[in-house]
Amino acid sequence: MSASAVYILDMKGKVLICRNYRGDIDMSVIDKFMPMIMDMEDEGQLSPIVQHGDIAFIYIKYNNLYLVASSKKNANVALVFSFLHKCVQIFLEYFKELEEESIRDNFVLIYELLDEVMDFGFPQTTDSKILQEYITQEGHKMEIAPRPPMAVTNAVSWRSEGLKYRKNEVFLDVIESVNLLVSANGNVLRSEIVGAIKMRVYLSGMPELRLGLNDKVLFESTGKGGKSKSVDLEDTKFHQCVRLSRFENDRTISFVPPDGEFELMSYRLNTHVKPLIWVESVIERHAHSRVEYMIKAKSQFKRRSTANNVEIVIPVPPDADSPKFKTTVGSCKYAPEMNAVLWTIKSFPGGKEYLMRAHFGLPSVENEDQEGRPPISIKFEIPYFTVSGIQVRYLKIIEKSGYQALPWVRYITQNGDYQLRTS
Repeated sequence: MSASAVYILDMKGKVLICRNYRGDIDMSVIDKFMPMIMDMEDEGQLSPIVQHGDIAFIYIKYNNLYLVASSKKNANVALVFSFLHKCVQIFLEYFKELEEESIRDNFVLIYELLDEVMDFGFPQTTDSKILQEYITQEGHKMEIAPRPPMAVTNAVSWRSEGLKYRKNEVFLDVIESVNLLVSANGNVLRSEIVGAIKMRVYLSGMPELRLGLNDKVLFESTGKGGKSKSVDLEDTKFHQCVRLSRFENDRTISFVPPDGEFELMSYRLNTHVKPLIWVESVIERHAHSRVEYMIKAKSQFKRRSTANNVEIVIPVPPDADSPKFKTTVGSCKYAPEMNAVLWTIKSFPGGKEYLMRAHFGLPSVENEDQEGRPPISIKFEIPYFTVSGIQVRYLKIIEKSGYQALPWVRYITQNGDYQLRTS
């Protein structure tokens, strides 16, 4: 990667914190950064990398701060960006908010962290759980414990040695978000599933976990599955604990997990999704005086599943007043700050259809129908259900002491960016 130095600047380009890692550049070169950014802003040509002579500035903006890495070498830019974002994450875990004031309040701590996360321009330990074992809010613990935690010198840098639990448990959540955009005439314009496998691990020792999914590539390569449904995962991203070479060889997801909560993997499926909750709207305007909405919501998933906490957000004109509602189920309320009606249904079983009518007065001065009415958006959560059909076939827990551990698996489907346009 070879970053020569890392800086944190305020919005005017003033250096709040800087750390010189390689000593191969003049640190005052950062004075050139802000004028170059302002010139690019004036020309409307902002770029995340700025070049000054033989020095590249690679930067990200967060709140009212710039985090900038400078490099003289031919750096791996993707890794530099990843490192800067990781620094933001670490600072947030330490002092909850990252802004100019929190930088000034915690500058000693930040220098200690910058010394640990990078050495001679190369990233080192960036796992905040491990860092928190020996760099605390009160200051460095190194004087008391001269040896850093094993995880820092260990091949498994994301997990500490010697963890003990009375009850060994693993909780695994498969969470899928559905992104959907439907046109006014009912055509699906965009649909995709974005999934994540999140874990909470409370296991003693150094266990190895093996996770088996109904992965299409695995089924095809091994001839398994028969008539079992398999899923073709795209854009798979793994936590650093997963042995990638093992996955590439035989599609086994094998890993020594971090302690506590983490995201094991994420994936995407660019697939045609039948809208899980379908909403039709009929809007009648009566010349300058009132507007009526008839909304029909239909659940298009199997009867044995139920959507919880469904919220249908129906946009209304900004000058609407005197709301009246009538609904077969749930409750309605007018949210003037959103210019919308919120129809909330606590429990929406599959294969059901519900109706809602809303009536508003409109001041007579308002001009006729506005162009481009905002779409209806829907929020929901369906437990014990995945749209993709992904399944955890097994979760094996192997630990040398041979204890028995309980794995718990949950499936949840929820809305992502889920919108239906109205005519």
